[in-house]
Amino acid sequence: MTTFLMGFTKAFVFGKFMPFHKGHAELINFARQHCDHLTVLVCSSDQEQLPGPVRQAWLQNTYAGDAAVRVQLLEYRERELPNTSETSLAVSNVWADKFRQVVPECSLLVTSEPYGELVAARMNIQHLPFDVARETVPIAASIIRQNPVAYWRFLPDSVKPYYVRKVVLLGTESTGKTTLATQLAAHFQASLVEEAGRDLITDSTSFSLADLHRVAQEHARRIAQAQTGPSALVILDTDIHITQSYTKLMFGQELTVLPEVYALNRADLYLYLAADVPYVQDGGRLPNADRLRLDVSHRETLQDYGIKAVEISGTWAQRLQRAIQQVEALLLANSYN
Repeated sequence: MTTFLMGFTKAFVFGKFMPFHKGHAELINFARQHCDHLTVLVCSSDQEQLPGPVRQAWLQNTYAGDAAVRVQLLEYRERELPNTSETSLAVSNVWADKFRQVVPECSLLVTSEPYGELVAARMNIQHLPFDVARETVPIAASIIRQNPVAYWRFLPDSVKPYYVRKVVLLGTESTGKTTLATQLAAHFQASLVEEAGRDLITDSTSFSLADLHRVAQEHARRIAQAQTGPSALVILDTDIHITQSYTKLMFGQELTVLPEVYALNRADLYLYLAADVPYVQDGGRLPNADRLRLDVSHRETLQDYGIKAVEISGTWAQRLQRAIQQVEALLLANSYN
């Protein structure tokens, strides 16, 4: 560690981190090299839609391995503190006085902003500038907010799950879920989460309750891995509701699942494939009569959980076309905060 000041140095950085991106990470890492303890202040106003605790969690998760980094949430009212990034002596003085109350022990401020010098002077501490020209990571949070998908590469893994969009393919056996999920992933260059049940249960007519527990856990693990991957869109081949439907139909009970599993399975778009295509028995599937009973069970389970799905029917080509249209509409909606 390169020490900027003599002795034990406590420093701080501050920002909105809306969202936290790799440019912020470079600033924090630089600051960490020049102090013994670093406080990261997440400034969150009462008028911002993106919750402060969410932003705080992003940073805490990223720096969980460094005990010398503390992430602190600073919530404020815009009528009391100016919500602007302009370089102004008056604005800098107001914020400096607030920072002096919040982090009185700090003797060093590290920023990438011209007003950093003004804030530090008011606090009577030292200021260390970092990449004011934004050459190291040429990005700004305001640009990312407009289109997180286009700037996905600038988001740390802790942030990606918040902005990822998930599409799940549902339906009974032999309705083309796996084929369509693969086609959609290829079309949109999206991450694909393959059905865990297909790998863990080779015969749909013979499995145990413990098998379904393993399927639920493994599928959730695959989703968690995919949503921090290279694409902002994740296509899921089936989900936890289908596992619950199998449990109800085969064992007459509900599968006990942790809330985190449901959270990981939560999707932005559910596509349900109708059983109006020729049934193909591959040797491990249910008989056709049971397959149709399973279709009823799936629909009832989705209704019980309040899941609204868009039904996809028709020929294989029509299914693909309609599914693409639904995903395109989802991406165009762009409801990011």
